[in-house]
Amino acid sequence: MKNFQKTFFLCLLAAGVQAQQPTALKLWYKQPAGKTWTNALPVGNGRLGGMVYGNPEQEIIKLNEITVWSGGPNRNENPDALAALPEIRRLIFSGKQAEAQKLAAAKIESKKNNGMKYQPVGNLLLSFPGHESFTDYYRDLDIEKAVATTMYTVDGVRYTRQVIASAPDQVIAVRLTADKPGKLSFTTFLNSPQKVQRSIDGTGKLVMTGTTSDHEGVKGQVNFNAHVRVVPEGGQTTKTDTSVVISGANAATLYVSMATNVVDYKTLTANPKTLADSYLTRVEKRPFSAVLAAHVAAYQRYFRRVALNLGTSEAAKLPTDERIRQFASGDDPQLVSLYFQFGRYLLISASQPVRNGVVGQPATLQGLWNDRMDPPWDSKYTININTEMNYWPAEVTNLTELHEPLVQMVKELSQAGKETANVMYGAKGWVAHHNTDLWRITGTVDAIFYSMWPMGGAWLSQHLWEKYQYSGDKAYLKSVYPAMKGAAEFFVDYLVEDPNHHYLVVCPGMSPENAPSTRPGISIDAGVTMDNQLVFDIFTNTIRAAKALNVDAEFVKIVASKLAQLPPMQVGKHGQLQEWIDDLDSPDDKHRHISHLYGLYPSAQFSAFRTPQLFRAARNTLEQRGDASTGWSMGWKVNWWARLLDGNRAYRLITNQLSPVSEAGRNRPGGTGVGGTYNNLFDAHPPFQIDGNFGCTAGIAEMLMQSHDEAIHLLPALPDRWPAGTISGLRARGGFEIVSLNWKEGKVASVTIKSTLGGNCRIRVPNELQAKGFKTVLNAATNTNPFYQPVVVKEAIVSPQAQLILAKPQIGQVYDFATQAGKSYILIMK
Repeated sequence: MKNFQKTFFLCLLAAGVQAQQPTALKLWYKQPAGKTWTNALPVGNGRLGGMVYGNPEQEIIKLNEITVWSGGPNRNENPDALAALPEIRRLIFSGKQAEAQKLAAAKIESKKNNGMKYQPVGNLLLSFPGHESFTDYYRDLDIEKAVATTMYTVDGVRYTRQVIASAPDQVIAVRLTADKPGKLSFTTFLNSPQKVQRSIDGTGKLVMTGTTSDHEGVKGQVNFNAHVRVVPEGGQTTKTDTSVVISGANAATLYVSMATNVVDYKTLTANPKTLADSYLTRVEKRPFSAVLAAHVAAYQRYFRRVALNLGTSEAAKLPTDERIRQFASGDDPQLVSLYFQFGRYLLISASQPVRNGVVGQPATLQGLWNDRMDPPWDSKYTININTEMNYWPAEVTNLTELHEPLVQMVKELSQAGKETANVMYGAKGWVAHHNTDLWRITGTVDAIFYSMWPMGGAWLSQHLWEKYQYSGDKAYLKSVYPAMKGAAEFFVDYLVEDPNHHYLVVCPGMSPENAPSTRPGISIDAGVTMDNQLVFDIFTNTIRAAKALNVDAEFVKIVASKLAQLPPMQVGKHGQLQEWIDDLDSPDDKHRHISHLYGLYPSAQFSAFRTPQLFRAARNTLEQRGDASTGWSMGWKVNWWARLLDGNRAYRLITNQLSPVSEAGRNRPGGTGVGGTYNNLFDAHPPFQIDGNFGCTAGIAEMLMQSHDEAIHLLPALPDRWPAGTISGLRARGGFEIVSLNWKEGKVASVTIKSTLGGNCRIRVPNELQAKGFKTVLNAATNTNPFYQPVVVKEAIVSPQAQLILAKPQIGQVYDFATQAGKSYILIMK
């Protein structure tokens, strides 16, 4: 009887595994990547990255190391800015923006450089003679385990490759096997678009060394090493000057180690050879199975915190590229779940905290992956949206540790930016403009049309505060408070009174990368809406941080006084939220940047319940701009429509985002046109930018749970296409975790909420619930939780020509209940 039960159980288990295969968290394909980078599959450990092509006859793995940048430590301020500032301001306030922009181009644009370039290390190449004719091909990226696998058959032998980028061991590992003994033969070597030297050292490992390129007058100073150890099992090993040849082996493992001389943005004293060797020494004697197990465990520590099930369909059985092509016209909810989790996979792979002295850097414009010496926009840190968007999923999707590299960069910028604030603007505190790089430059970057935006410090500092909002960790807040205060100090000095409107405004400033149709090509202005919103946030958050830490009472008074003199938001004659302080918007403007909706998301200055006019104006603006845009812009729009509580419109943007884009779009000049998704699920701006992946992942979370408007709002923007589903592990502000949320027919069936800080929990839900074992209060007047105090903005100024149709939001049910730290609370449908 026991044997029968055991057999029956194993059969059930096998049946269960088989049933789950169509919805497995895998990107998979029936063909190799060929020569197409956006067909290759990414692996990464936060420092090392690889793009795996899966070509049977010649495997290509494009290699990156996050500190391989052109140039070296440098500064790029223009000291002429300070003397020219009064005249630039006078011209702007006189309505002579064109003259002001011309003067700013001469006096504020950097005369030194526009930032350095993130560059590749090179390529690991594995040549397999006779493997041109293959059958039964399959490759995948298992994002539940962070393993890229390729399988195919040649002459009756089944070959398998596995590639991982291990965070614990700081190597890329490649495992090669054949299902018959003595059938594995290959040659491995390295090459690079960099100027490099290649050799085989005395221990038999491949070595490639080089120095990154000069750029815009800054000498290349990053020395890098790439080492490859080939560990065969059986067979014969021979070596040439630059390659290792394995013949007749049963299996083999390759370990790839890379390192540079970068210690931090100011210091280049590390020994790349010693570091690269040390990583190999720790790993090369261990079996691949042990390396794999440690890698999977470290990865799943993050990844398994959140699970999402939106249902499945027959489409889930198709290869990923076919699913992308069919998504708009088909039924494939599981592809949305896969795309959501792929964003989390990319963040885990591209942004790891510092551990054991390993340098952590934030995800760049392309995350960790770049095969070009001259990547689009240098693959820098574009901080007028793109870098921030990379980290939108960090807190809400339970990856808070992965926020740490960005936090560290902001701390470093707060130091580097002090000199820029003083030299260029005569201000205290610190400033950063719209772009930075590994060397933490804080002067302007690129032409003045794009670069006259001194708001980078304000927006980046929002991330410092948001991380605290989720954790309530005052020790952490104390560590980042100086950077927040410094950003606020800059604006205390930089703001000036607008003689036309008599508000304190940012001048000069701009609405990122856009200009009114009445003055095309002239972006420079004063008091633009996004600037006002950003200053509002840095002032408000700094005041709240200072009070939480019980410090800087006098400075709080100064900031509060300045805060009270900021302009209110305005609704223009077309019913739109004004982008500029004057009513200059055109309803025909389809620009990708809709920066003045920053106040809607990621900020929390708009509310369906408290600011209905602004709420409607934001919707009008989005409708006027249209849905189709570049990839990252559509990712932002998913979040905006979620905040507007319109799940069906948010889903439409997801559909647009999951529209196929060919590799040709990667090379489109200027990155114009309509974006979407490449075959490997990378976001297509086009060209490739990773921010759209992260933005859409955050947007899907916002559709299912929000925690910014006085309550945890469950299913705030649920589309009709997702009538039932489950999600677990999302985090809410105030130290709450949605342990599990189940919904049926668009209503909450059950929810379990864990409190890590204690305090009042308020939830907003679409239907009545009953608590299990604790008391709730219905529709309480005030939420006493300090993390859920509303943001109070000035009443909007509305044009008398505006036609605003205000809709009363569906509030549903609002429950309050007291929580204790460490306890969980269950509510179920009545």
